[in-house]
Parts: sequence; structure tokens; C-alpha cells
Amino acid sequence: MTELAGKHIVLGLSGGIAAYKAAELCRALVKEGASVQVVMTEAATQFMTPVTLQALSNRPVVMSQWDAREPNNMAHINLSREADAILVAPASADFMAKLLHGRADDLLSLMCLARPMDTVPLIVAPAMNREMWQHPATQRNVAQLKADGTHVLAVGTGDQACGETGDGRMLEPEEILQDLIAFFTPKTLQGQHWLITAGPTFEAIDPVRGITNLSSGKMGFAIARAAAEAGAQVTLVAGPVHLPTPRGVQRVDVVSAQNMHQAVMNASDAATVFVATAAVADWRPATAAEQKLKKDGSGQVPALSFVENPDILAGVAQSARAQSGALYCVGFAAESHDLLAHAKAKRERKGVPLLVGNIGPATFGQDDNALLLVEASGTQELPRNSKRALAQQLVAEVAQRLKARP
Repeated sequence: MTELAGKHIVLGLSGGIAAYKAAELCRALVKEGASVQVVMTEAATQFMTPVTLQALSNRPVVMSQWDAREPNNMAHINLSREADAILVAPASADFMAKLLHGRADDLLSLMCLARPMDTVPLIVAPAMNREMWQHPATQRNVAQLKADGTHVLAVGTGDQACGETGDGRMLEPEEILQDLIAFFTPKTLQGQHWLITAGPTFEAIDPVRGITNLSSGKMGFAIARAAAEAGAQVTLVAGPVHLPTPRGVQRVDVVSAQNMHQAVMNASDAATVFVATAAVADWRPATAAEQKLKKDGSGQVPALSFVENPDILAGVAQSARAQSGALYCVGFAAESHDLLAHAKAKRERKGVPLLVGNIGPATFGQDDNALLLVEASGTQELPRNSKRALAQQLVAEVAQRLKARP
């Protein structure tokens, strides 16, 4: 996908060791379809060479307001008028203080001050030592920059170049890229709270064995990311998967179906949309052995008895909030055959307005999928695509249905 296609980003670098991350960030922006114009301060050139960023952006790097290549000698005007956004990464403590006071003693700060504020947003990714970040002066500056309309990204936590550990690291390039994509995403879900389940559940047989399935959780995580980018508050209840938490999403980790049921019930009262993508085990062992069950050489297999797990989707769909229309429920069905027939039957059985079907064996663990939307009025196919693209399409489809409700 090229999610920034048609966007022109001015990537500004101020002085700081995190400038080395700007090379990967520039590459990622270009890979997503954006055109990138790099502007560097003199201090930034002490940490990263203009030649590197010129090669990655395929454009000459601009460093001086007196750049003779500009016919009118007004680089600060020309560069800012062409941009869809100015992204300063890294933004040092000194540079943010300069922005706050409206100082303009180099091209980058001059360009930020001269940009049309209503059409060219300014986004900064802070990067500094933990003490500098926590200093009251920096925190005052950040608060005032936000009040002035600057979009200040969060900082990372971890090891710093100085040898200390804490807040103040610049976000990683992939995190900044995701935040930028989210920034440009229309906020069609503003004011909504989406509750999403994802991944498999694990039903213990003994301390080391259990019953589970092949669900990777990728579809549910993709939906959580897309919903958050569209402005929703998102709570993601995740079974045992190895996936990073999407930016801006609150994650609740669970293991068993009973754990997931309890977590969903705890969060459902605050939700406006419930999307049940998790592949929840239908049954669990009636009792889990306290010790590992071992072979004894007799050839006898331990007798296992099962009980049915709570039906999370049906339980939420039958709640008073769902019945009143305050909570919109979307179910998922992973089938092995006869998708349409099984999906229709499941939608009616669960009592949900929208059921999303797919062929489980063809999608578990994969990065792509094909979806079938089933509702009372008919069906709609979402052809095979990346799970990221399908998640965005599904979020848009749900947003349209919510908007059309009386």
C-alpha cells in the first residue's frame, strides 16, 4: 500500500543524535508514496550528512535561507507553500523553544513560522535526554506548542545515547510513520469507543498443554489500528498472540475464553461498537489437570470431558445496550466451507446486524484475506486484499451504517 500517495512532506532535522533515524524515516515516507523535501539545520549536519538524505529523498537537501537555487531567494516561502505537512524529526529541546517564541534564525525555524497555519500543519517529534524532557521549561513549551496548534508526537522510553534510561527518545521511524498516516486519516469515528476482540483463546488441559486454533490475530489488530486512526477510542482484548499493540490502542491481554468473556463484559458498558474478530474456543476441558498428563506405556489415552464456553458475541448482542441500539455489534465467522450459508445462519443465531465471514484455513496467519459482509438486507463482498486495506474498508462500512441509523 502507498498510504501517503500524493502527499508532499517537508522533513526537517534539528540537531540531535536521533537524526540517524531520519534516514529510515525518509525512506519509509517515500516507500508509502510521499514526496519528501529534507531541510536540515546546521546542527543536524553534525549528526547526519545531507548526501545520505538527498539519496533517500531523491531531492537536494536545503540548509540555508540564502539558497541561491531559489529564483526569488525565498526558500522559506516556497518550501512551506508546497507542503501538505512539515514534520520535524528530530525536534530538539532548543528547536521547540525556538518555535515557541517565534524565533527564525535558520531556514527550518523560518519556514515553520512562515507556513500557512490553516493549510500546512506542523508536526514535531521530540528527541532529547530524559532530564531535558522532564524539565518544567520543556513541558511548558510542549503545552504551549500544542495550544498554538502544533501537533506534538509522544516520546519513546528506553536507553538513551548518553547512557541513561527514561523518557525522551524520539519515536522509531515506523511509529512516526503510523502517527503521520493517522494524522491524515479522516476522523469519521470521533467520539466513538470501539471494543474489539482478536486472536485465539487457549483452553488448558494441563499446565503445559491446551486446546487452541490457528488464528493469528492480524485481522483484529488491523481493525483496531484502522478504528483508532479514524478517531475512535479503541479497547483491544487480545488472546495469546505475538503482535505489537497498534498506536493509540488500549490493549487487554487474556488467555482463555472465560478470561476474554470477563474482559469484554467489563468493557462493553462504555463501548459504542463491538467487533468480535477473535476465534474463541467453543469448548474447554471440564477440569484442567494440576500436573502434566504423562504416558504410562499402557496405550490408554486420558479421558477428557468438555464443557461449553460462554458465547461472548451472543451475550453482548443480547445485552440491553445492544438491543436499544446504543451498542452496534459486528460478528466474525471463520468457516471451512459453505461460507454464505454458515454466515447467514450465524448472523441470525447471534442476533447481530452485521456478520463478517471468511474462510479460516485460507486466512489464518496470512497477511491478506477476503471478506463477506452479511446483513438482513443482503450481502457484500470485499475482494481479497491485505488485512490492513480490508480493515480500513470494514471500518468505513461500519461508519456508514452508524451514520445512517436513525
